[in-house]
Amino acid sequence: MDEIKGKVCVTGAAGFLASWLIKRLLLSGYHVTGTVRDPGNEKKLAHLWRLEGAKERLRLVKADLMEEGSFDDAIMECHGVFHTASPVLTPSSDPKAEILEPAIEGTLNVLRSCKRNPSLKRVILTSSSSTVRARDDFDPNIPLDESSWSSVELCERLQIWYALSKTLAEKAAWEFCNENGIDLITVLPSFVIGPSLPSDLCSTASDVLGLLTGEVEKFQWHGRMGYVHIDDVALCHILVYEHESAGGRYLCSSTVLDNNELASFLAQRYPSLPIPKRFEQGRRLYYEFDTSKLKRLGFKFKSIQEMFDDYVASLVEQGHLSSFGLAIN
Repeated sequence: MDEIKGKVCVTGAAGFLASWLIKRLLLSGYHVTGTVRDPGNEKKLAHLWRLEGAKERLRLVKADLMEEGSFDDAIMECHGVFHTASPVLTPSSDPKAEILEPAIEGTLNVLRSCKRNPSLKRVILTSSSSTVRARDDFDPNIPLDESSWSSVELCERLQIWYALSKTLAEKAAWEFCNENGIDLITVLPSFVIGPSLPSDLCSTASDVLGLLTGEVEKFQWHGRMGYVHIDDVALCHILVYEHESAGGRYLCSSTVLDNNELASFLAQRYPSLPIPKRFEQGRRLYYEFDTSKLKRLGFKFKSIQEMFDDYVASLVEQGHLSSFGLAIN
């Protein structure tokens, strides 16, 4: 099995999504090289070494998004590269330096290393559904698909830095790969829900924990949002990597809900949690996602119920919800 599956690289290996992707790749029999900022940080990387197959088929190496050539060692001799690493910080003063440059230059640094690898077959870039929906000129009756791109001008004007960084990074990736003959596929997940393998919750998981514990302001800005199970996102990356005829962009989203619809579902499902009953209605336009392109490859999404049940169970296990007597209806 190991020989058939070959060797792949996952950037940002300690992250929320990357950890799940590595878990799934190892279970599928791949040899995985993961890039991290500090391979000596045992506490931060302990969850990766606990994964089944890690001791036999996982290698962690140091790489820095902003350092030219630092991915060469990790990527050389790999058949596939999964680039998941991306800054998600809320900018404090200089969004260009803190978010845009690391996202764009970091992506190009990884792709330059890919170009130098003669063994490379395919690159999978983790983009975002925010590269599709941050625009105000679409017909809400027609679901958004992979042909849609977010408006750079709108993102700049409204200071939607994450969507802007993802949009510019993905466009830069397509331009570079088209010019250099690299087989690129991009995966566009919506808001990711599910158990966190790292013990420290990322900003995404923290926002949802805030919602479950009654902190309205953390979730207020979400408005209408697509949701997807973390395991589905990992499996989708592997599916499009392995599927010979796959190509282009793939929206990866299970369910789109307004804040109030989500709050109503959650309050009913977990009655012992102080979930807010209502949110102020934002001005986010109504939209749905057309995910038929991914479904045509045979992909089936987990439900909103499954993604939150799995996430809540993991929060209880990790002690984040220990003060609530939790009952699931």
